[in-house]
Order: sequence, then structure tokens, then C-alpha cells
Amino acid sequence: MEKPKLQIFNSMSKQKEIFKPIEEGKVGMYVCGVTPYDFSHIGHARAYVAFDVLHRYLKYLGYEVKYVRNFTDIDDKIIKRANEKGEDPLSLSKRFSEEFLYDMAELNCLPPTHEPRVSDHLDQIKDMITKILENGHAYTIEGDVYFSVDTYPDYYCLSGRKSDDNRAGGGGRVVVDTRKRNPADFALWKAAKLGEPSWESPWGPGRPGWHIECSAMSAHHLGDFFDIHGGGKDLMFPHHENEIAQSRSACPQSKVNYWMHNGFVNRDNQKMSKSDNNFFTIRDIITIYHPLALRFFLLRTHYRSDVNYSDKALDTASDRVFYMYQTLHECEIALSPFRSENFKGQVPADVKEQIEKFHTEYLSSMSDDLHTTTALDDLVDLLKTINGTLKKFKGKKQQQPLILSLLALEKEVKDFLDSLGLLSLSTVSEVLQQLKDKALKRAGFTEEEVQQKIEERNLARKNKEYEKSDLIREELYLKGISLMDEPKGTIWRPSEPPEKKSEENVDTPIDKPIS
Repeated sequence: MEKPKLQIFNSMSKQKEIFKPIEEGKVGMYVCGVTPYDFSHIGHARAYVAFDVLHRYLKYLGYEVKYVRNFTDIDDKIIKRANEKGEDPLSLSKRFSEEFLYDMAELNCLPPTHEPRVSDHLDQIKDMITKILENGHAYTIEGDVYFSVDTYPDYYCLSGRKSDDNRAGGGGRVVVDTRKRNPADFALWKAAKLGEPSWESPWGPGRPGWHIECSAMSAHHLGDFFDIHGGGKDLMFPHHENEIAQSRSACPQSKVNYWMHNGFVNRDNQKMSKSDNNFFTIRDIITIYHPLALRFFLLRTHYRSDVNYSDKALDTASDRVFYMYQTLHECEIALSPFRSENFKGQVPADVKEQIEKFHTEYLSSMSDDLHTTTALDDLVDLLKTINGTLKKFKGKKQQQPLILSLLALEKEVKDFLDSLGLLSLSTVSEVLQQLKDKALKRAGFTEEEVQQKIEERNLARKNKEYEKSDLIREELYLKGISLMDEPKGTIWRPSEPPEKKSEENVDTPIDKPIS
């Protein structure tokens, strides 16, 4: 099967382009990392899940990917927070860098090839600043070094801005300096100040500006010419605009072929940000929702679009993940007696055709600028086919066609989930238990309390106290716990609380027999 050509939206050209790597079969990719002064928030999860999907899909297509994601471990925000806490800035940034890596592992993000830190690349940064000065694109003032925007005619080539709003330093990381030749000029090197860490340089003791760090680290690890540079769309200006100006001013041959930017996470249609104090940390969310539910929630929206956060959306995502894993679990149970047998024969034609159609549509969706939403929607049909096959499986003597069908369907589903980072390193049964534990936490119940409610309900039903049994079932249902009566007894599973379903009138199941 010939794979469709990957198209990605290039922020520089403002259109989708067919991806053509600089070197056949290899991809160099740089994604701007975090400034580690606190726990990472859901906006960080948005960015790094999006680029993890790109990383995984490039590998899926057979590329050897060199993925670089940095830590800005020297920065104004880190110094301010460290001074507030009476802590060494590098110690604080190292601690929160480790917390970030923990969150990324929880979200099932593959580790990048390299994770450079500013503090380890000061020589490369100083060398790049020296080249920019030698090429006439920067100037020094009392130990500070500024990039001169007026010397670079292609400034605004990425963002498309027509005029500067005097915030070229951007991101709350600079103060107005009247010594600058142009208010848009930004710092490459900042002279040492009392209470701040500093390093020796040709311009005196000090530390790097924000933007120069990524230019120096990307050039060091990927060269002056590489394939993809990514980050949140808030980085397009000033950070990425300034990176381009610096890199080309140091090395005129410097170029990135594809610039990619992900959308924001909004809350009540307003961008989540620490400055507005309307954000959730990743840790906040994965305390009560499974990390795969958060990942699924993020993948339900195309990476370039903004995501609107809500508990309802997380409940829905959690429910979908449970359904996926419950289906795989039941499939594993059915197939467990036959794993060691060497089955020969063809997968039934209708199932084979469905798998091939799904796979073709998956490649088409993902190669069209990573349309994960469409791919996830298409998965539902495969899961329904597995469940339908499992129903046929019971009590059949001629089971080989069904076994071959289940084996092929299971493999396709697991391969698909793995390509999107939705296949956990834990076993399927472990993930189901983790999802149940999170549901209990959201509901405010323990496993023992739920079992006690089930026993109370069973007794009420035995005594024909149907109103009481209905109330018990409804109480749990409203908390996101559904009861199911099976031949072996009543069991429970997590479910989306009905009051949080969108525009649906959900009837609570009742126990009283219909007369």
C-alpha cells in the first residue's frame, strides 16, 4: 500500500505543504521547551502532546527523527521565583525540569533525542552573539548586547506584522530600556545584576537573553539548516521571529524549512495563562483523570486549533478511553486460550476489507496535517466490530475465522493507539483499574463504599423495594458510576456523569419491572 505524502501547515508560507526532508529518510526537529520555574500547565501538555504525535507519525512513516526540545533553565522568571523562595535559581530550574519530565512520561510522550539546557550551552550562545556583532547586527551598551532590528530587513517575515508594538523582548521578560537605538531591539546578553547568577563574557559578566538560547542550541544540535521548528502559536512573535533574525544574522545560510505552531488551551473561551491565574497544572488534572484521558482530550481537537477546557470534555474523554481499553480487555480474555496456537488461514474478507479501509483512512487523515480528530472518530467502527465479533464468538465450535478476525482487529487497534501515544506501557487490565480508581476519586467513593451500595441495592431489589434500589443506582450514576447486572452479579464501571453530557436528556436506568 502506497502511503500518502505528508502535508503540514507551514506558518512561514501560511499554507499546507508537502513535507520534503533535507536528507532522505531523516528529520531534524526542534521544539521550544519550558521555562521550568513551576509545575507545567495544560498549555504545555497541549504543545508537547501535539509534537509528540508528529514525532511518532514521522517515525511511523519510517523516518529517523532527531528531536530536540530544550529547557530554558536561565531566565528572569526563574530568578524571580528563586529569590522569592530563597533558592538557587539553577537548583529551582533543575527541580522543575525533573517534574516536567515526570509529567511528560505520564502523558506517554516519547523522550526527545536531545534535551539541552541553556546552562550547558553558554559557550555556543556567546559564540553566536560574537558572530552577530561581527556581522554588524548588534551593539553593546554598558555590558548589555542588543540585536539591532533596523539592520535586518526581513524582520516580521514569520509573523507578518507591519509595525512593532514595542514588545519585541516579549513575554513579560523585559523592561523598557531607553538606551536602545530602537524600542524593538531585543537583548542577546544581559549585564549582571545584584542577586542574579552571571557568567563571564567578552562584554562583561552577565547571562543570555531569552531568544538567543534557542538559536544557539538548535544550531548546535541540528545545524544551521534543519527541517522543522515548532512551538505554541504565542511564540511566533516575538520569540520565533527573533530566532530567525538572530540565526540568519549569525549565519546567512541559516534556514528552517517548516515552522509549525499549535493552538492554545482556553477556559471559558479565554486563553489559559499563569498571569491571568486561570490555568490548571498537568498535575492538577492527572490527579483526578487518567493521563491518557487528558491526552485523548487534547487529540480530539486539531493541533492548530484552540481547545476549550471543561470537566465535561475530560469526562467524555475518560469514558472513551475506558471503552477502548474495556474492548481490548474483553478481546484479550477471549483470545487468551488460543495465543499459543499457530492459526493458519485467511482473515475473513469483510473484516480484512474493513481493516484496510480503516488503515487507508488513518494514513489519509494523519498525512493531512495530522488530523487526529478524524482518525479517532474512525476508530469507533473497529471497536464496534470487535464487540460484535466477541458476541458471535461465544459458544461457537467453528471459531477459527472469528479468532483470526479478533487477532487482526486487535493488532490494528493497538498499532493505531500506539501511533497516537494512547497505548499505555501498563497492561490493559492495569489501565482499566487505574481508570476506575480515578473515577472513584472524582465520585468521592472508595471501592468498598461502592460495593456496599451494590449490596444495599441487591437487598432492596430482593425485598421488591424498587424505589430504594432506583435511588441507590441513580446516586451512583450521577457521580459517574454505572451499575450493570450480569449473570455473575452486579458490577460497576466508570461513566460520564449524565448532567455533564451535552444537550442530551439522559434517562436514569430503573430497576422496577415494566408492567
